[in-house]
Amino acid sequence: MSTSSIERTTEFAPAVEKFLATKIHKSFVGGRWVEAADGLTLDVLDPGAGKKIASVTSLKKADVDNAVDAAVDAFHNSGWAKMLVAERAACLHRIADAVEARRDEFATIEALDCGKIFTQAVGDIQNFIDTFRYFADLSQAVNYRQVIAVKNHEAWVSRHPWGACGFIIPWNFPFLLAGWGIAPALAAGNTCVLKPAEDTPLSVLYLCHVIQELDLLPAGVLNVVTGLGETAGAALSQNPKLRRMSFTGSPEVGRLVAEAAGRNLIPVKCELGGKGAAVIFNDVDIQETADKLVQAITFHSGQVCCDATRWLIQRDIYDDFVDECITRMKSVQVGYQLDRDAQMGPLVSAKQRARVLGYLQKGVADGADLILEGGETQIPGKNGFYVKPALLAGSLNNVAAREEIFGPVAFLAPFSNEEEGIRLANDTEYGLGNSVWSRDLQRCARVAEAFTAGNGWINAHNVIVHGVPYGGVGKSGLGGGVVSPDTLNDYLRPISIVRPL
Repeated sequence: MSTSSIERTTEFAPAVEKFLATKIHKSFVGGRWVEAADGLTLDVLDPGAGKKIASVTSLKKADVDNAVDAAVDAFHNSGWAKMLVAERAACLHRIADAVEARRDEFATIEALDCGKIFTQAVGDIQNFIDTFRYFADLSQAVNYRQVIAVKNHEAWVSRHPWGACGFIIPWNFPFLLAGWGIAPALAAGNTCVLKPAEDTPLSVLYLCHVIQELDLLPAGVLNVVTGLGETAGAALSQNPKLRRMSFTGSPEVGRLVAEAAGRNLIPVKCELGGKGAAVIFNDVDIQETADKLVQAITFHSGQVCCDATRWLIQRDIYDDFVDECITRMKSVQVGYQLDRDAQMGPLVSAKQRARVLGYLQKGVADGADLILEGGETQIPGKNGFYVKPALLAGSLNNVAAREEIFGPVAFLAPFSNEEEGIRLANDTEYGLGNSVWSRDLQRCARVAEAFTAGNGWINAHNVIVHGVPYGGVGKSGLGGGVVSPDTLNDYLRPISIVRPL
């Protein structure tokens, strides 16, 4: 059976067809669908076809301020914050159940929106489901009133939700990262204003349709505002009525968000970029390790902040490892994201394609060897933003080895011993996720603990598990991690109570 986009369109679930047929997708504020006051809209493209698939309203400051006001009102008046913990948890479980029942619908929308191949989109939807269930269950295990034993005093700490919380999420994992943000905040009793990336707003808007249809949350508890980063995003980060702010994206924009929130003394959490390293020792299974790293760098076309984009290979296996990687990357099937045989889809936009191609040019101009050319490619019948995987090699002082490319490009370099491998891995302004590869697990533990990064993985990369803190240091993060008990605590305001005896 043919898998062209035209024929696949006829295979969409009726609910997806109906959703995509919406003339203008409005923002969701206070339980209602609202347009921008000035009526402006943004086009949303299918990055695999290069064609418009939707229009969304483009909110400005006054519109976003209204959404924050709705979240503040819901916090004080909807009963959500004072609801029994078990009842809130049940609401989160019902949301997870509703998404799970429509998993393929959400995955189709997510794949169309951000260019992620369908199987990977399904995985992201499942992660959202798992995240909601994790925090729903975790919220019921929290000690909201903790007695402290101190001499001559009665003392305890009481924990409460903060209030309205703002979230700005990027285009590479629109639905998954929405879950990482709002699930702990909602579980703790807060209300939320979520601003998706202008390129990829559709899956969270579909979530709002489902929540409204099934009456899963009180009005105003979850609000979604669409628009440009410099308008809607800036307005959200600057709003003084928020009590917490969270941003996921580039260090450059993260700095602006943190500065804006800081002026209002609002605590901010930033999960930013990365330039992860994989340190590969000479005792690995070369074929198996090469296969795993190639899969990692081509996952979602390399548009993953915690990817291993610097491959540090012990010198005596360097040539054999490089040959194996080249062979495997050449075989990666680039295709339309809904085609069943596609192993890697397009980049999210023409802008992102230009960025990736530009870094290949800059890397070569700065002295790197282009050992696997990569570059732009075309898919018959499609006008999308496709590139082939590429490999660069040379000095790690090269611009392509030091700056985040955010595409299917790895930079390779040799090292001689454990000390040098650690030093090279840590020689970066970023610090999100590194990995070490060896049969010697004691060495793996030493190296992983020596990383200057938020996460160290052993014989694997991009390992994110609910219950284990995930975050970054340096240009990779600020204000704590996600998907762990620490995350839930971030959304609970502590107050110490003391009575002298």
